[in-house]
Amino acid sequence: PTSNVWYISGVRKLLIAFLCPLLVGAAEIKTIAGAGKSGYLGDGGPGPAGALANPYGLVIGPDGALYICEVDNHIIRRLDLKTQQLSTVAGNGMRGYSGDGGPARSASLNQPYEIRFDRAGNMFFVEMQNHLVRRVDGKTGIISTVAGTGTAGFAGDGGPAVKAQFRQPHSISFDRSGLLYIADIGNHRIRRVNLKTGLIETFAGTGDRQPTPNGAPVKGTPLNGPRAIDFDRRGDMYLALREGNAVYRIDMRRLTIHHIAGAGAKGYTGDGGPARDALLSGPKGIAIAPDGGVFIADTESHTIRRIDLKRGTIETVAGTGARADGPDGNPRSCGLARPHGVFVDRKGVVYVGDSENHRVRKLTN
Repeated sequence: PTSNVWYISGVRKLLIAFLCPLLVGAAEIKTIAGAGKSGYLGDGGPGPAGALANPYGLVIGPDGALYICEVDNHIIRRLDLKTQQLSTVAGNGMRGYSGDGGPARSASLNQPYEIRFDRAGNMFFVEMQNHLVRRVDGKTGIISTVAGTGTAGFAGDGGPAVKAQFRQPHSISFDRSGLLYIADIGNHRIRRVNLKTGLIETFAGTGDRQPTPNGAPVKGTPLNGPRAIDFDRRGDMYLALREGNAVYRIDMRRLTIHHIAGAGAKGYTGDGGPARDALLSGPKGIAIAPDGGVFIADTESHTIRRIDLKRGTIETVAGTGARADGPDGNPRSCGLARPHGVFVDRKGVVYVGDSENHRVRKLTN
């Protein structure tokens, strides 16, 4: 009878609704470092009990540990993901610019924003207010400056990177050949350093705060606030424009720029729809997942969003859209506070620098 068909169909739907989360696994977010109050405490102890101060960029190092830039503490912390132990690996906690040629732990830093490792295991990070990039030797722990003079400005293209000037650089990343790219946000350019020769050049941007046309050539095209960069497995660059409220892909073979998300105006709309029509709110972090998904820290909307390049859509994966602190659990119900850092590991686990909550959170499916 028809009633039996309806009954069986209803039972089937209930079973699917009950079993699918068990089989697939529901998304979960949890704090792995930081107790929620600004401070500098906890080295040698568990990450969640420690005190962080404005964590920004973060990355998994060659040893499998998570490395975290702390802007207000002027240090780089290390979180052992197996033991959960927290430690400091660079910076003495004093704001300044000193220590080159000595141990990284004894150096003075000034607002480290983002961090990356090269293939040899050396650590690189950008200091926004020192207007430079520094390197920590993976074997000796000795720190040195690889780009920038410590004075804000725009100079040096074609010459040694250590004599070049930047203006508030924010993001760094390596391409597949080992070239170092720097988002020189105050100069509205992306600079490129050949670490073998030590020479620097402008790769993209004209210095003008103008819109970026879709499909335009890299050379001669303006970039409005290039804030965050990352590379996918094919070698293409992804770029978040903070002032431009948009995300672009740079085809590194054809050297053309392609608009993939953000309508250009500031806001928080568009989930579930075309990513290019969505409104972003000052994106300041970007990371490419193993499946090709593009994650952005949409800082001023207090969210982490994901761009699906195959479908051309965007969705929020963490945060409510309102500034808050947690609770851990359901990522869509967990409030964030101006997140700047986002990183995705090889298994698709997302790490978030929940900056003004002074926490690092981990998002898993």
